[in-house]
Parts: sequence; structure tokens; C-alpha cells
Amino acid sequence: MTTNEHHHPASGLTPEHTPRQHWAELAPDVYKAMVRLDAASRRGLDPVIGELVKIRASQLNHCAFCLDMHTKDALAAGESVQRIVQLSAWEESKHFYTPKELAAIELTEAVTVLTDGFVPDEVWERAAKQFDETELAHLVAAITTINAWNRFAVTTRMVPGHYKPGDIKH
Repeated sequence: MTTNEHHHPASGLTPEHTPRQHWAELAPDVYKAMVRLDAASRRGLDPVIGELVKIRASQLNHCAFCLDMHTKDALAAGESVQRIVQLSAWEESKHFYTPKELAAIELTEAVTVLTDGFVPDEVWERAAKQFDETELAHLVAAITTINAWNRFAVTTRMVPGHYKPGDIKH
């Protein structure tokens, strides 16, 4: 497959929306608290699972900025394109993921969407079988944190396409 400017929207095409505001500059104390929360939630959590969680929640929340960031971070960390692409259809491609990753992905969906207003017991139980109590607490924190980041980015229309791994130090 060849590449050209049509395959690289960050190469000069105009974004659909202009940012509504640069919230991190306007509320730096909130931004710094989010960065600290993000770092704390990742402690004790497998980094691969952390990126899968961030990508899946960002897909569900339609957060283009976070999808751009976390797919690039995952690729830079050695994640395969195939596993990233299959993540949106994980229920039909479970063989790409470990049981622990599947439990994290399923819990991510349940926490992010809250379809029934709660996380189903069976989803929680599957996660609890794969993670010890401390890991599970960090997983829930990581899922909650990426959902908050997604909402900041979507609400303020943060523009995707310019992030490079390492740009943001957490």
C-alpha cells in the first residue's frame, strides 16, 4: 500500500472544528490534578492494558484527540496495529487478547457506557478473577480517568493529529 496526503490528515488539512478553549491553560490547577490522577491510576497496572483501556474508552466516547494520542503511544510502545484495529470489534476477535486484557476491555465498556446505570456483576466478577484487588482498583481508576480526559477533549474540541509520543509527560 502506498501512502499519500489523503492518508495523512494531519499534513495540512483543516480540522472540522476549531478548539473551543484551551482548558489546560485556563484551569492549570485542574489540568495538573488530572495529570497526577492519571499517573497514580497507572501505578501497578500493566502498561499494555492501560493503553488498551485508553483506546477502547476513547473509541466509545468518540474522542479523536485521545484516540490519536493513545494509538500513537501504544504503537511506540510496541503494540501491534492489528490489535489496535481489532479493539473496536474485540467481541468478534477475542483471540487477539489475553483473558486479562479481555476482562479489562469488557470492564472499560461497562464503566464507560453504563448502559443499565451500573456495572453488571458478571463483568465485575470476570475482572476480579483476572486482577488482584489492588490492580482492579487501579484499573477502575484508569478507566474513570480516561473517561474524564475524553470529556475534556470532546467538550473543548481538542484537535487530533499533531501529537507525537513523548509530547506530554505524565
